[in-house]
Amino acid sequence: MNMLEAIRDALGSEMAADDRVILLGQDIGKFGGIFRATDGLLAKFGGKRVIDMPLAEAAIIGSALGLALSGLRPVAEIQFLGFAQQAFHQIVPQVARMRYRSQGRFAASLVIRAPFGGGVRTPELHSDAIECQFAQAHGLKVIAPSNPYDAKGMLLAAIRDPDPVLFCEPPHGYRFIKGEVPSSAYTVDVGKANVVREGSDVTLIAWSAAVDLALRSAEVLLADGISAHVVDIRSLLPLDIEGIVAAAEKTGRCVIIHEASLTAGFGAEIAATISRDAFYSLQAPIERVTAPDAPYPLAAAEQMFIPGIERVIAAARRTLEVQ
Repeated sequence: MNMLEAIRDALGSEMAADDRVILLGQDIGKFGGIFRATDGLLAKFGGKRVIDMPLAEAAIIGSALGLALSGLRPVAEIQFLGFAQQAFHQIVPQVARMRYRSQGRFAASLVIRAPFGGGVRTPELHSDAIECQFAQAHGLKVIAPSNPYDAKGMLLAAIRDPDPVLFCEPPHGYRFIKGEVPSSAYTVDVGKANVVREGSDVTLIAWSAAVDLALRSAEVLLADGISAHVVDIRSLLPLDIEGIVAAAEKTGRCVIIHEASLTAGFGAEIAATISRDAFYSLQAPIERVTAPDAPYPLAAAEQMFIPGIERVIAAARRTLEVQ
């Protein structure tokens, strides 16, 4: 399956298994979603479980919260994560804090699906990688799968989670990244990083679409005799600190890759964690390969904005130059 097929399969199988699971979002019904992730589900489950919402992100998330408090398991789609800023007040002080502010009386068991990041030449405001802006929404899980297998397993785990989950999807990987996906239901532990390639010289740490970039960069590095250890963190919240530290200690040289801007990107949190817990294993300064501190450009300039193989290779080489 590709990632779209894996996500659609997860939604359909869980809706069939649990009639509390409902979908809501803009154009998810008759249109099948902006990327067709929900295509065919309206015909299969009907308009009471696949609900087209107005162009109002705050209303979509607020409605999902109310439905969750009533005992349902809503999966809300925001067409692009950048538009979630229109629902920030609903997500952060309402959805994320519901269990805390109700002293455990209510839990907001809901999932917010949203594509983020570049590679598909979208217009302004669509491709912004702002996942780190939700990293301080205490009570909210923030996960970002990089491949179809994880996408299905992590989405099923998210829907079954008693607390809210922001499920970030890479539009670049929807159709271009494919992999083996079991037809049966399964879950993936969202709190565990995944070593996707073993290596011994430099550690590349990434999530979502940047994992594919790290793997392609590792192939080029290997041709030059450099062995890259590639880690997919999979989850920003909760963050697998133990797994990240072990990956850093293995090589002593680290490159963190993400599509968000450099300043206050989540890579800074990972770098700080490694500096604290793996300081004596580091043999070079930690490198970050990110987007610049600038607004997302028009489509023609996208490839100059988001990280590319050349920049990852250059960063890896810089860590190896330090003796």
